[in-house]
Amino acid sequence: MARKHGETKTLPTHLSRKEAELNIIRAIATGGEDGPVLMLNMNRYKPEAGFPGEGLHRDYIAGLEKFLATIGGKILWRHPVFGQIVGDQPLDEILAVWYPSHQAFLDLASAPGSAENYRLRAESVAYAVIHRCAGNEVPFCP
Repeated sequence: MARKHGETKTLPTHLSRKEAELNIIRAIATGGEDGPVLMLNMNRYKPEAGFPGEGLHRDYIAGLEKFLATIGGKILWRHPVFGQIVGDQPLDEILAVWYPSHQAFLDLASAPGSAENYRLRAESVAYAVIHRCAGNEVPFCP
């Protein structure tokens, strides 16, 4: 089966992107109204990843920072999670990743270094949820 633009080829099932959401992102990217997007990444790492800041985790984050720069993206901030007061979704870290456009997010899958980044992600991340948010607005502040 041919790979569609923006799909990853080396991520395990638990880290695969949702096709319905990719279709929305593709429509935005080609619809003439493309603009910045913020992806809020919520990760739980495998015990052997060395979170925080050791081994695979260190390599994954260092590589991700360089890798994102190839398509104009960047990590705006990242924070460890110390506990969970509501719900049942244990996490280790939350990263806010900014992309200059939805197309840039799609281009990530074929950018130089993608295979290595996805390998490190697959080896270090046990669980992930990524939320697509407005990337051109100031966050709500009280």
